[in-house]
Amino acid sequence: MSNFKTKPPISFWIVSVIALFWNIMGVIQYLSQAYQTESWRASLTNEQYEMVINFPSWLTAAFAIAVFSGVFGSLGLILRKKWAYGLLLISLIAVIVQMGYVLSQQYYDGIEMTISIILFAIFLVWFSKKSIAKGWLY
Repeated sequence: MSNFKTKPPISFWIVSVIALFWNIMGVIQYLSQAYQTESWRASLTNEQYEMVINFPSWLTAAFAIAVFSGVFGSLGLILRKKWAYGLLLISLIAVIVQMGYVLSQQYYDGIEMTISIILFAIFLVWFSKKSIAKGWLY
């Protein structure tokens, strides 16, 4: 019995690589924030810095879950594995928790980026589910 797999189009690879780079940037941001690097600190106003260092620890955990599950989910896309969907779904849930808190506290600095992050996470879950249905992930 043969197991024929559908070859994904070039657009699949483009989206998967963009997803990986996007999520790696999230990991870099998380690590910069967690270790409070000089470049991270320099990129914030005093008000933003005070806000971020006073975030609850569960919010920082949601940030970590969002970016690391996003990276591994994106790698799953590149490896064409169905488990990518589950990891990207976990990432989306963590993004909604994290960004929902940010929006609920009326931290509207960079609201465009906040909304972009949510929309891209939704897109990646949809994309991975579509990829499974099309036979691109196995």
